[in-house]
Amino acid sequence: MYRFRELAKAAKKETEGKEFSLAVLGNVATQFLAQAIKGYAHLTGLNLKVFDADYNQIEAQLLDPASETYGFKPDYILLYLSTDKLYEEFMGLDDKGRGSFAENILARLSTYWELIGKNTNSKILQCGFTEIDDRVFGNFGAKTEISFTYQTRKLNFILAEALSKKPGIFPVDLLSVQTALGTGSFYDPVLYYNAKVPVALDALGYVAKQVTDVIRAVQGQVKKCVICDLDNTLWGGVIGDDGLSGIEIGELGRGHVFTDLQLWLRSLKQRGILLGVCSKNNEDTAKEPFEKHEEMVLRLSDFAIFTANWEDKAANIRYIQKTLNIGMDSLVFLDDNPFERNLVRSMIPEICVPELPSDPAMYLSCLQSLNLFETASYSAEDADRTGMYRAEAQRRESEAAFASIDDYLISLEMEGSAEAFDELHYPRIAQLTQRSNQFNLRTVRYTEEDIARIASDDSYVTLYYMLKDKFGDHGLVSVVIMKKETEDVFFVDTWLMSCRVLKRGMEEYIINRMVETAKANGAKTIRAEYIPTPKNRMVEHIYDDMGFDCTGEGLYSLEVDGFNKLKTYIK
Repeated sequence: MYRFRELAKAAKKETEGKEFSLAVLGNVATQFLAQAIKGYAHLTGLNLKVFDADYNQIEAQLLDPASETYGFKPDYILLYLSTDKLYEEFMGLDDKGRGSFAENILARLSTYWELIGKNTNSKILQCGFTEIDDRVFGNFGAKTEISFTYQTRKLNFILAEALSKKPGIFPVDLLSVQTALGTGSFYDPVLYYNAKVPVALDALGYVAKQVTDVIRAVQGQVKKCVICDLDNTLWGGVIGDDGLSGIEIGELGRGHVFTDLQLWLRSLKQRGILLGVCSKNNEDTAKEPFEKHEEMVLRLSDFAIFTANWEDKAANIRYIQKTLNIGMDSLVFLDDNPFERNLVRSMIPEICVPELPSDPAMYLSCLQSLNLFETASYSAEDADRTGMYRAEAQRRESEAAFASIDDYLISLEMEGSAEAFDELHYPRIAQLTQRSNQFNLRTVRYTEEDIARIASDDSYVTLYYMLKDKFGDHGLVSVVIMKKETEDVFFVDTWLMSCRVLKRGMEEYIINRMVETAKANGAKTIRAEYIPTPKNRMVEHIYDDMGFDCTGEGLYSLEVDGFNKLKTYIK
C-alpha cells in the first residue's frame, strides 16, 4: 500500500481522463484523508477533484444552500463521522441517552442525506463506524446497551439496514479496514489528540482505496469475469500426471485450501461474476475432475466458458474475451505459475493478474484483500448470468450451421418487448447504466433513486427492452431514456445495450420501438448525441446506421414522420 507521503505528492499532480469530483465532510479533521483519497485516485488512474470542508462543519455546510460544498457541485459527497468524536459525545450522556445513542446517530445521518438530496444531485458515500473498546464493562460490554461497544455495533447494523433501502447511498466499510490492519495500526492516539485526525497516516491509503473502489464501481469500472488456471490453482497437483485420485481437493493433503477457494469462486458466480477456464491441458483430462471427482465444489455448469488446449494462455484469453464480448479490463486471471502470469501481463496489459503467493494457503486471503469485485448494485438477474452466457455459446455454435445470417436470425425465433420503467426493474435498469461501457452512447450513470425519479417525471419517456429466443431468455438487455426538450422535440439522454445481443436485429428493434413510443407521446423530432469514450467506439456510427441525420460533431436528428421501420427478425 502507498505511504501517505506518496499519496500527498500524487495529489498535487494532474492526471488525465474524465474528471470526477468528491466533497469530504467530517466531524473531525479530514484534510489528510482528502489528500490521501485524491492521491490514491491519481496513482490508480482516476481523475478525481476533491474538496475538503473545514473541521466539524457538516451541519454548517449542508444547512446553507450557498455553502462551499454545494457550490463545488460534487459528483460524490463523503460523510465521515469519526467514532472517536462520537465516543466523546456518548460519554456525556446519562444511561437513558446512551441506550438510544445508535438510533439518534442514524437519525442525524438521515437528516444529512435528506439535505444532500434536496440541494444536490450528488451520490453519497457513507462511512461506517470503527470500534472503540473502552473496557468500561470489559467483555460484558457486548451485552449491555449502555456500553459504547454495544451501541457502535448496533449503529453499524441499523446503518446497514437503512442503506439497504437507500440505493443512491453507498457504504464505505471502515470497520473492515480496522479489522484487517488491527486497531494499533489503524489509530494513532497522538495524532488524534494533537490534530483530531482519527486515522493513522500509514492507514490512510487503505481507507482511500475503499473510497475509490466504491467510486469506480458506481462509474461502471467493475470486474465481470474470473479466468482460472486449473493445476495447482483450483486443485493441488497436476491432473495429467497425478490422475483423478492424486489431485489435492477436499480432505486430501492441502485440499481444504483449494476447496475454500472454489467455494469463494462459486459465491462470486452466484453474485453474477462469470467464471472461465484457461488451462494448458487436453480438454478431456481437464474436465475430468469437474465431472467425476466427488469433492469438487465447482462443476462444468458453473463456467461460462471452458478453454483447455496447448496454445499460449494470452491467445486463449483473447479468445475468451472475444467470445464473452466484455472488456479486457473486466477480466481477472488467476494462475499459480509466475511465468504464465508475466506472459499474460506483458501481452495483455489491460487485464488484471493478481500476484498469487507461493503458498496456496494464502491464495484466498490474498484475493479477498484486493477487493477486486466491488459492486454498486445487485439484481436478481445477476444470479443467472452464467446461464445466459452459456446459452450464448450455444447460439454461436448454431450459427455455424447456417448459410446466411438471415437464415440464422430467423431460426432463433426471437421475441422482444419494450415497456416503460417500472419499480420491479429499477435495480436492473440502474445496474445497466452503471456497468455498460461499450454500447453506451452517452455513458450517463444513474442510481436506483435516479431511475425512480426519472420514471415518475412526466418530462421523460422511458423504455426497457427484453429479449428471448429458443435457447433462453436474455432478460433486460437495453435501456432508453428520452427527455422532452419541448412538446415535440425529444432528446435521447440514454441509450445502452448489452453486448450479448449485438448484431441480431436488436438495435433496429430498439429504434423502431423508440420512434413509435416518441410519436405516441407527441414527438415530431428526436435528437440524439454520441459522446466518445475509450470504450464505446463500437457505436460511434450507430445513429448513422439507424437512419439519423448528422447535425454536428456527435449530434444527430430524426424526423419522426419520415421514419421507415428498420428490418428486424424480432417479433
